[in-house]
Amino acid sequence: MALKNKITSRDARIGVIGLGYVGLPLAMEFTRSGFNVTGIDIDTEKVEKLSRGENYIQDVKDTDLDHAIQKNLFSASTDFSVIQDLDAISICVPTPLNKEKNPDISFINSVMNSLKDYIHPDMLIVLESTTYPGTTRELILPKLAENGYVVGEDFYLCFSPERIDPGNTEFGTANTPKVLGGVTKKCSEMGSALYETIVSQVVSVSSPETAEMVKLLENTFRAINIGLANEVAIMCEKLKVDVWEVIDAAATKPFGYMKFTPGPGLGGHCIPIDPHYLSWKLKALDYDARFIQLAGEINTAMPRHVANLVRDGLNSQQKSIKGSNILVIGVAYKKNVNDVRESPALDVMKLLQHDGAAISFFDPHISQVRLNEETMAGHEFLSRDILNKADAVIIITDHDNIDFQLISTESRLIIDTRNVIDKNCSTVVRLGVGNQG
Repeated sequence: MALKNKITSRDARIGVIGLGYVGLPLAMEFTRSGFNVTGIDIDTEKVEKLSRGENYIQDVKDTDLDHAIQKNLFSASTDFSVIQDLDAISICVPTPLNKEKNPDISFINSVMNSLKDYIHPDMLIVLESTTYPGTTRELILPKLAENGYVVGEDFYLCFSPERIDPGNTEFGTANTPKVLGGVTKKCSEMGSALYETIVSQVVSVSSPETAEMVKLLENTFRAINIGLANEVAIMCEKLKVDVWEVIDAAATKPFGYMKFTPGPGLGGHCIPIDPHYLSWKLKALDYDARFIQLAGEINTAMPRHVANLVRDGLNSQQKSIKGSNILVIGVAYKKNVNDVRESPALDVMKLLQHDGAAISFFDPHISQVRLNEETMAGHEFLSRDILNKADAVIIITDHDNIDFQLISTESRLIIDTRNVIDKNCSTVVRLGVGNQG
């Protein structure tokens, strides 16, 4: 039976390599559509947890994982040899930056070194990991063609960027349009046939390079506009204007404006990282991506700006950062998630700790963090006593299940980076609001 017929009949055996925030939700969508799915990950702990039915991804429902396992639609393994029995593979491994802020594609290389030994005729491979334009054709294709197989005839290769937004209850894998670009027309047709079984719309583009660029544009657009909002916040502080009022008023314009808000810095695996992939690629082509670099500088400087707001607030109360007890509210990189990757909260905490402050934190979604090579446990709950003991409270992440009213009434000094405390509160210093007194 040809691969397309197997996909249509749900007889195709699907593999997902990388069982993190992207891979596991994708695997569950395939099982929900009736496919038998094998998840592959080098992390033994993840595989063992999944084999026991233990879910570790917030956006995956426990009931979905339980159902997939009970119906024998999902299994997890660390053994790449299972690939020889699969018909389609989606690669969802991390693509971080190295210390020089250059792309680290070691995870992709490692996967390809393992996968190439088990590729067989009539097989589909889709790379979902965010990377620079040209990766699929220049890096993946040569490895898969080493055994003489011809792309578009013997096997099919596509790039389809993940569009996961952790914590988003409105848009998930199934109802978010899926961009896909194949190396050949036949590759695109096969990739589209597979993903059309789990998503509402597949947007087929002319090449993998186009699809790779789509992902980088999406997150570079956000990074640059957040950088603009952050710079406007600093401008408003100097002009003694309320940036939040400015933004809300501008957002009433029904055309030509999209609302972005300032914050303590960028976090997560995408927005702080993806623009660097594009900038790195363009440097190789002798082009200086100035917008990206400038936005990166502004966004990277925001944790220091927040630390300075803390310093100024304490100084107004005749206190110094050194020796002060500072409570950080929210350490996740965004609201309503349990993910601290690249979180600006960690940078703010490190800066204040370096300046001599005693740091503690409360986050209803996160019990502990690694800070300066040490594990720090957070408060289990937020109480009046904890707030009373803090010389300053910094709101970094505005989770919905945090009692901001309690914070506003029981704190001596509040540094609000998310505009969640009433502006009439006498103890609040808000990011982007100049001293109008």
